[in-house]
Amino acid sequence: MVHKRWFQVMIFFVLLFLLVLLISQTTFIFFPAIKIFGAVAFPIIGAGILYYLTKPVMHFLEKRKVPRILSIILVFLLIILVLFLFVMFIWPIVRDQVTNLVDSIPSMIKMVESFINYWQANYTAIPDQVVTAINDFVNNLPTTIENTVEYLFGFIGVLIGQVISIVAGVVLIPFFLFFMLKDGEKLVPFITQTFSEKKAKNISSLLHKIDHVLSSFIQGQLLVSFVVGILLLIGYLIIGLDYALALSLFGMMTNVIPYLGPFLAVAPALLVGVFQDPMNLLWVSIIMIAAQQFESNLISPNVMGQALSLHPLTIITVILAAGSIAGFIGILFAVPFYAVLRTIIVHFYDTYVDSKKDKDDALI
Repeated sequence: MVHKRWFQVMIFFVLLFLLVLLISQTTFIFFPAIKIFGAVAFPIIGAGILYYLTKPVMHFLEKRKVPRILSIILVFLLIILVLFLFVMFIWPIVRDQVTNLVDSIPSMIKMVESFINYWQANYTAIPDQVVTAINDFVNNLPTTIENTVEYLFGFIGVLIGQVISIVAGVVLIPFFLFFMLKDGEKLVPFITQTFSEKKAKNISSLLHKIDHVLSSFIQGQLLVSFVVGILLLIGYLIIGLDYALALSLFGMMTNVIPYLGPFLAVAPALLVGVFQDPMNLLWVSIIMIAAQQFESNLISPNVMGQALSLHPLTIITVILAAGSIAGFIGILFAVPFYAVLRTIIVHFYDTYVDSKKDKDDALI
């Protein structure tokens, strides 16, 4: 019996390997489909995120006897109001702070050069290797800055080249969102209508689990990031840190990346703080640690609960692997993708176990 199971496992992996090999040899078939999906991925993902954020508002209005179409219109008006308030009151301040920060970069570089020169002039006991490394760094600094600027301009050029597709995607997002809110609950019955009653219930259960995982992650992670951003803003304002709103907004955006986000969020704040006052290195670290402790011990457990049930080491491994494969996009979507994949695998395994008792429970 044991040998038979091992044989079945070996057959499974052989078939899996052959499937991967077949796909790798027939990429010309899948490439057009990938291109088509890439063209509509941005509006679909954007609308999906807004769908999970606004669906609770729509359901809240429906419970108050508001018709669905009117609820959707009110949701759109709420989105427009939030965007209007951001553009009118927050964006001008952030824009000015970012501009001032960019303008201050040359003076920061001069401060670093002055510090290095002072250190070289007053501390003769520095090993020759360290002095050589410092001199190389100072000599290569203009070239490094020039290469960085060229890279940024190249990135901007690529971004400008994609403006049309980005604008088209942004224009399509409201249409996708409208139909998601209006007909999203009809998707599960549409998919399961061709299956038998028992299999339809099984598939419906799987789809609801996936919906619950995505809802928990998107709503929870964005709410957590918003709260962390507010806490960072309060802390930065208390210590008088320059560019507080821009830095806290950057921290809010990077915090959507689990575990790695806080380290990305604190890096520019530490750099700005140390040039303003060396003591800010300590204060900014304390603010970030306090915000993260408050988030990890109070907010995240109550917002996300145990919906994802992912170990921190697993999340870090998944993020690093996804980042090496797909860059920043992979880092951003690694955790929800893994959570959904894990949900599907666990569900199919549970179904497989149940099918041992009753073959009618098997999906295949």
